[in-house]
Amino acid sequence: MFARCAVVVLLFAISDVRAAESTNAMPWGERPLSLADAINIALEHNYTIQRGKHDLEAAHGVAVQTRAIALPKLRATGDYFATDQTENFNFGPGAPNVQFEADQRWSATLRLVQSIYEGGRIKSGLRASRFVRQQALFQHQAVIADALLAVRTAYYDVLLGLQQISVQEASIALLEKELHDNQKRFEAGTVPQFNVLRAEVELASARPRLIRARNSYRIAKNNLLHQLGYEIPANVWENIPLELSDRLEAEPVEIELSPALLQAVAHRPELEALRVAERLRGEDIVAARAGYKPSVQLLAGYGSRSAQFGDDLTRDISGWHAGAQLNWDIFDGALTKGKVQQARALHERTRTEVEDTTRQIELEVRTAYSSFIEAREVLESQRKVQEQAEESLRLANSRANAGTGTQLDVLNAQTALTQARTTQIQAARDYLVARARLIRAIGSETPRAQP
Repeated sequence: MFARCAVVVLLFAISDVRAAESTNAMPWGERPLSLADAINIALEHNYTIQRGKHDLEAAHGVAVQTRAIALPKLRATGDYFATDQTENFNFGPGAPNVQFEADQRWSATLRLVQSIYEGGRIKSGLRASRFVRQQALFQHQAVIADALLAVRTAYYDVLLGLQQISVQEASIALLEKELHDNQKRFEAGTVPQFNVLRAEVELASARPRLIRARNSYRIAKNNLLHQLGYEIPANVWENIPLELSDRLEAEPVEIELSPALLQAVAHRPELEALRVAERLRGEDIVAARAGYKPSVQLLAGYGSRSAQFGDDLTRDISGWHAGAQLNWDIFDGALTKGKVQQARALHERTRTEVEDTTRQIELEVRTAYSSFIEAREVLESQRKVQEQAEESLRLANSRANAGTGTQLDVLNAQTALTQARTTQIQAARDYLVARARLIRAIGSETPRAQP
């Protein structure tokens, strides 16, 4: 498993390099932005991914701390001490006074300590260090997957906003043509003024839809740039220099529910992270039980100190020392017992979280799959509707020109065509988003840029 995590880290590094190359080669606004370029840019600049990288680095620091118990410690100590609390001893008449303690003294020691037995904590610490790194990698995968899903959704929203503007502009163009035709016919005396007034009302009613479409497009571009990690200049609002090269083209994808459920349970990074967390809690039990056992360390060092008798600080006593030390809390007031109980309870809690998250992921996959099927069926139902609406409008215009149709027929046909176009592009966007969410729910997509 750790090898797989290492591969993921390598993929992240490659993605970051590609993102840097893509970003340096293509500042936004200079040429149309593809979805692959957007993903590459987000991998480097998205704020959520950047925070995730910092969390990953912090977790690696925790892993270093965890395995520190197995490594030797080299410690240097030193002190200087001055006092007037000295004691003199008089041996009798004619004998000099002896001072048993100098009024100044110093010492310095360099000591190497290596733990050789910690009640199982050493091997447990090494295993826990590996688990911490694995858990951090899986959590980072989940962060990237969520961020890239948000980028894809924002990208599709921009494409949808642009298409909505085109649909509303085409609708207004048809209504303007209808108004112009009725004005000419009214001047010729073939239609009443009511037809002109009705065409003017329909045209005026269509303009707010165009205004809303432009606003939605504007907001969608702002959201996409936010997901990419760009700061939009304060003076840029109406004309954000952002063009996309992809289109709302929904390629059919066949996904079956049963394999999707199995794949999600096996590969979702959130579930993988919890499984590693369960192993970590197991190592906590080992570490807690070590309190019942002794700890043994070997030590060796070299020290130097000032002479105990006399005031000459330049006289020193130096030499090496070596030995072993053992510490064993025979009774610690039930502290270890409490730690073991806590560690076991947390381990069981994590095991319950794994089971609950597994059920939640299965529910998420089923929900995403159902939404995907709905979006696909809606899209398929709309494939011929636009062609039929265009043909209906052509026939309505022909009948109106021949005098066998009415203005209401033409306006209804125009409204139906606009609705068909709107429904079709919305269905394409919903299908692409539903597909992206299902892939994210399955966990089958490696969180890296597309080739």
